[in-house]
Amino acid sequence: MQPRDFSLYGAVDLGARQTAAQRRQQAAESGGTAAASNGTVIEVSEETFNTDVVERSRTVPIIMDLWAEWCGPCKQLSPVLEKLAAEAAGQWILAKVDVDANPQLSAALQVQSIPMVVAVLGGQLVDGFLGAMPEAQVRQWINQVLVAAEKMGMQLTAPAAADETDQDAADEVYASPANAGPGSLPAGPPVPPAYAEARAAMERGDLDAAAQAFEQELKASPADPVAKTGLAQVNLIRRVSSYDQAQVRKAAAEHPDDVEAQSQVADIDLASGRIDEAFDRLLGVVRRTSGEERDKARAHLVSLFEILPPRDPHVNRARSTLSSLLF
Repeated sequence: MQPRDFSLYGAVDLGARQTAAQRRQQAAESGGTAAASNGTVIEVSEETFNTDVVERSRTVPIIMDLWAEWCGPCKQLSPVLEKLAAEAAGQWILAKVDVDANPQLSAALQVQSIPMVVAVLGGQLVDGFLGAMPEAQVRQWINQVLVAAEKMGMQLTAPAAADETDQDAADEVYASPANAGPGSLPAGPPVPPAYAEARAAMERGDLDAAAQAFEQELKASPADPVAKTGLAQVNLIRRVSSYDQAQVRKAAAEHPDDVEAQSQVADIDLASGRIDEAFDRLLGVVRRTSGEERDKARAHLVSLFEILPPRDPHVNRARSTLSSLLF
């Protein structure tokens, strides 16, 4: 799968928007495909594309189904995609684009034949397939997209409804490391009782006990985003506390492709609130290396994503760049 940068801007004839809007209205009045009520299937237009597809793809994979009412193969493929989207329960979102109602969006996406299915990860288009493939082959391609998304650090295990609630909880309870010093949890709303032990341990400087408390919580609730974020923060502080920072920075300066040295400096930068510097350092290593070394840098970068709130803009930007480097 080869992604490419793309933008709706520059490819859109603004004078044609009125015609597209009229076509969408006609399609709606004639009983066109409706979006699924659970949000796993959405209708996308030229006006909503950047929000519903490009921006949303930074936190969840988007599969785009480009179709038209007159297209016979589209009517065979669309139900398959909608069925798989329902089964996925929010692991990925199916975005349906009526090419007749959105001719300028179709042009921007370089649509030459339909049905056309592509993925969007981290704001980048990933090549898909043309035609009505059998369900087994569609499922196999989607699995490849999900593997690519996981390499970018996307969390794909929880259903969409639970994800939204859990992400809000993580955003509220844990703030950026830039707002917290080593040895203490960030200030914020009262921590739920399940995390009181971890907070108390952090406040007295007992990092091992704090980690153990979060680990116990994760045994009971493996998908708990608050416990995941808390454990990642504690582990960061433990690592940084063990470093000889002057020596680590010297080693990183002398050996730009030394993954361990660069990862340690990234840890120090992130713990100090220099978020972009930390991410850019590891993205640079991914760019310059290959094979096992590259994968180590990628894995460490993804682990640092877990320290920030799920929708943090620094993470979204870094994920997008990582996508362009990996695929």
